[in-house]
Amino acid sequence: MPFLRHSYPRYASSVNKNNPLTKAKLRAATVGGSADEIEAAFYEALQTGDIERLMACWSDDEEVVCVHPGGPRLVGLENIRQSFETMFSNGTIAAHPEHVRKVETVTSAMHNLVERIELTMPDGPQLAFVLTTNVYVRTAQGWRMVAHHASPGTTQEIHARADAMPPVLH
Repeated sequence: MPFLRHSYPRYASSVNKNNPLTKAKLRAATVGGSADEIEAAFYEALQTGDIERLMACWSDDEEVVCVHPGGPRLVGLENIRQSFETMFSNGTIAAHPEHVRKVETVTSAMHNLVERIELTMPDGPQLAFVLTTNVYVRTAQGWRMVAHHASPGTTQEIHARADAMPPVLH
C-alpha cells in the first residue's frame, strides 16, 4: 500500500475533482490496494447497480475489453459503460465470484472464476453460472481491470470443476 499512499496525492492534484467518474476513481485508488480489492469492488458494484463504482474499477486505457456471455467484444470505456448501463436498467446483477484461480505478477493479475448469478424468474429463483476471466494491471492510480470476459457455463460443468479442485490449506 505504500505505493498508493505516495502516488495518490500527486494524482489527486492534477484532475478535475468535481467530475463524478474522477471522484469514483479517486475513491477506488485509495481503497483498491490489490487486484483482489478491485475485483471485490467490481462485484459489489454489480450487486448494487452502481455504475460509477463499477467504472472506477476499469483502467483509463481505451483498449480495455469486455465480453458478456454470448455478446460481442466491447472495446473502450464508453462501450463498456453503455453495456452495463443497459444491464442496470433491468435491475442489479446478483453475481457472486466463486472458485477463483489466480495468476499474479508484480504488475498484472489474471483471475479465472465462476460467477454464480441469482436470477428472479416468474417461476421462482434460479441460478446461472458464468465462466469468467478478469485481467488487472497495476497503474499509477492503483490496480485496474483491463479485461472482463464472461462465457455461459452449465451446472454440470460447474459441479465437475468444483469436485476436481483440490482443497486449499492455509
